[in-house]
Amino acid sequence: MPHNYAINDDVHHQVQAPQGSAVVKERSVYTVISRLPIEADGRPRYRIKSKTEKLERVVTEEQLSRLSK
Repeated sequence: MPHNYAINDDVHHQVQAPQGSAVVKERSVYTVISRLPIEADGRPRYRIKSKTEKLERVVTEEQLSRLSK
């Protein structure tokens, strides 16, 4: 499975609430800063950076969605 997002793409990342929490966190906007190797199970990974905070994450592709235009 190839990567579906390119470097500098803006994406939504669904922030996960703590396990067992009834609170649904809002999606945050991030920028893809690098494509990482595909995991052994075939899932593409990315390093993303928050547009609003000094925060970077490593996520799998299914945790991302495209921004609506």
